Amino acid sequence: MTALKAPLATLSPLQRLWLTEAVRLREEQAGPLEDREANRQAVAAGGDLASRVEARALWLAQRDGMHAALLHWRQGAVLALWLLLAAAVLSGAGLGLAALGDGVRPVNLMWALGSLLGLHALTLVGWIVGVVVAGNGSATLGRLWLWLSEKFARDAQAVQLAPALLVLLQRQRLNRWGLGLLVHGLWALLLLSALGSLLALLATRRYGFVWETTLLGSDTFVTLIQTLGALPQVLGFSTPTVGLIRASGADAVAEEGARQVWAVWVLGVLVCYGLLPRVLLALFCAWRWQQGRASLRLDLDLPGYSLLRERLQPSSERLGVTDAAPEHLAVAQPGGQALASEGAVLVAVELDPRRPWPPALPKGVADAGVIDSREQRQHLLDQLSRFPPARLGIACDPRRSPDRGTLALLAELARNAGQTRVWLLAAEPGEALDSQRLEDWHVALEGLQLEWRQGAPLGWLGGEYD
Repeated sequence: MTALKAPLATLSPLQRLWLTEAVRLREEQAGPLEDREANRQAVAAGGDLASRVEARALWLAQRDGMHAALLHWRQGAVLALWLLLAAAVLSGAGLGLAALGDGVRPVNLMWALGSLLGLHALTLVGWIVGVVVAGNGSATLGRLWLWLSEKFARDAQAVQLAPALLVLLQRQRLNRWGLGLLVHGLWALLLLSALGSLLALLATRRYGFVWETTLLGSDTFVTLIQTLGALPQVLGFSTPTVGLIRASGADAVAEEGARQVWAVWVLGVLVCYGLLPRVLLALFCAWRWQQGRASLRLDLDLPGYSLLRERLQPSSERLGVTDAAPEHLAVAQPGGQALASEGAVLVAVELDPRRPWPPALPKGVADAGVIDSREQRQHLLDQLSRFPPARLGIACDPRRSPDRGTLALLAELARNAGQTRVWLLAAEPGEALDSQRLEDWHVALEGLQLEWRQGAPLGWLGGEYD
């Protein structure tokens, strides 16, 4: 289990809860997973029900590849974010160019403001209405990022990751703040790029500014421009005088000072009504996100978790196997407990009662007896999970077929020991071993990556080195 824990130790609390939710969704959609050893490891780790549910889910996620899928998803999310950032920078530069043009014709002030702030204002109002009325604040950019992240991951195990993340965050309504931080951050970058584009164009070209209308009077524009310029003026941006506003209604004023006043007014409006709200909202979303993350918890009342309560915190011990066997046996992974193991143990599996057992054991080697029942199997596995031996010898009778249950037991035993060797017992005097059945044992043990011997590994158990 140590080998499985090592990569998971780097996960943040949010990622651990995320994987736990992903495992729950997978079991809801595809049925319960084979989790005997996961449950045993979770019970051995102790703690409250939430920590045991999390430990079980992380063990299953590591075993079934969901932890690796999470890493792939994160890589895809980073790539998707970089693409959106690049798109925001390019779009902002394009907005600046579209607002000012090439300098040949005077800049229509209302068209320029509409180009710079029109879509921003619509999406901002939509986000605020979503938060206040619907309570979710979902945004197209956020959904696009999630979609791109899943596409870039290209991992079949990542199917439940995005839904699991949304389900987890929705319990504390964190999805609106997380996606809001992303959306407002992208918009802030876009508007900052537009501001840089405007500064570059205004510094290298000569622009004239006019306002044009057929239906509205000049007083309307005077009021509108002064109203829009009130907040920028507080922050130090200049506002055109009434005379300059009226003079700019027919043709662009040629004076250099007038051009500069209009240019500063446009920049001030962009900063105050575009860039500044997005930056403030991004900071607010980041603050709410950090607050909500600290209070994230599993909802143990969900059916998927309620069913685990008796298995992970049983009121009375339940022995035996209750789940169907998996299609493929897991690799034994010997050496997984090497960092926390000591001593040596010899155990036998389903021996003929007429065979004398145990043999004379070297000093320091414990006899775990013969496993013949589910109760003995469960008891031994519980003991090994708490006190893993450095060396484990498993004696098997090669006259019996290596059925799936026996091989699963060997794999489970080996995962709870530092090193493991299987002892294929010799035939009784006057008997001969079936060569085909012996070959089946060899193939099966090699598939489990377990080392086997025909002779007794008693010297090895006693501490001798090969």
